[in-house]
Amino acid sequence: MDTPFPPDARCLIGVSGGRDSVALLHLLLDAGFKKLVVCHLDHALRAESAEDARFVAALAKQLGLKSVVARENVAARAKRKRQSLETAAREARYAFFARVARAQKCPRLFLAHHADDQVETLLFNLFRGSAAAGLAGMRPLTEREIGGVTLQIARPLLGMWREEIDAYIAAHGLAFREDASNTDPHHTRNRLRHEIIPGLERTLGRDIRRSVWRAAEILRDEDDFLASQPALRDLPETLETSTLRAQPIALQRRIIHSWLKTQLVTGVGFDDVEAVRGLLTGSRAKINLPGGWHARRRAKQIFLDRPGGTSLCD
Repeated sequence: MDTPFPPDARCLIGVSGGRDSVALLHLLLDAGFKKLVVCHLDHALRAESAEDARFVAALAKQLGLKSVVARENVAARAKRKRQSLETAAREARYAFFARVARAQKCPRLFLAHHADDQVETLLFNLFRGSAAAGLAGMRPLTEREIGGVTLQIARPLLGMWREEIDAYIAAHGLAFREDASNTDPHHTRNRLRHEIIPGLERTLGRDIRRSVWRAAEILRDEDDFLASQPALRDLPETLETSTLRAQPIALQRRIIHSWLKTQLVTGVGFDDVEAVRGLLTGSRAKINLPGGWHARRRAKQIFLDRPGGTSLCD
């Protein structure tokens, strides 16, 4: 197991109490990581979640590690923000990790996502119509800025399959907590795991997981190549139509998407990018974008109008 952080570094590790995070915790200890801070957020979604939190705290104490355990009513958060439970839980976890990172003065975080999670992520993003960045799946090391804290997130198990984790748990006799929600068909991930992937394998007559995982690896390298192109550096406030038109279509899309993100336009999808591309050759000179933004073409330049009507080129 390779990690981007040295063993003598102080690191956070997210531990739910399930087999994946328990296995990662022990693997890191075996690799010489002695300064781990065990982080657990109780989502308050199941009656037994408080017992999960107690299990994690006791495990950390048994291993001689510091732990930080907190509780948040994720159902109330989802209702307040009008989000799915899955989205609200994910946001709550990362906000919790950021708070712990700030308090512990430690931005390095280990998470236990593994190869099967990578397969599910690619398929989930594929069905959503994601571009190459989404189909590249999770990366072994990423940075994520939350509330002024930049987390360095390592996922060293992305090359390890669920059956390998099960074998490690069994070989070392490790205790863990079973999460009944992992079989709940209301969660999209669970339907992918228990219905869609097995159904595809029955139809094709073979294990598709390794093929999908390889596709994610290939797409990640190609996505990195596109992201490194000079045309994506130091994007201006306005785009020159002739310069953009001269680029390959794949790079046009990447430039437009990056440009919109740089200008803080959120919720941008494929249709929005194509609408901006349409300003290069079409008869329309104005298109609508999410959040009340507009893109316009004038004097061979494409520029943005902020929500409320103020132009970025004024």
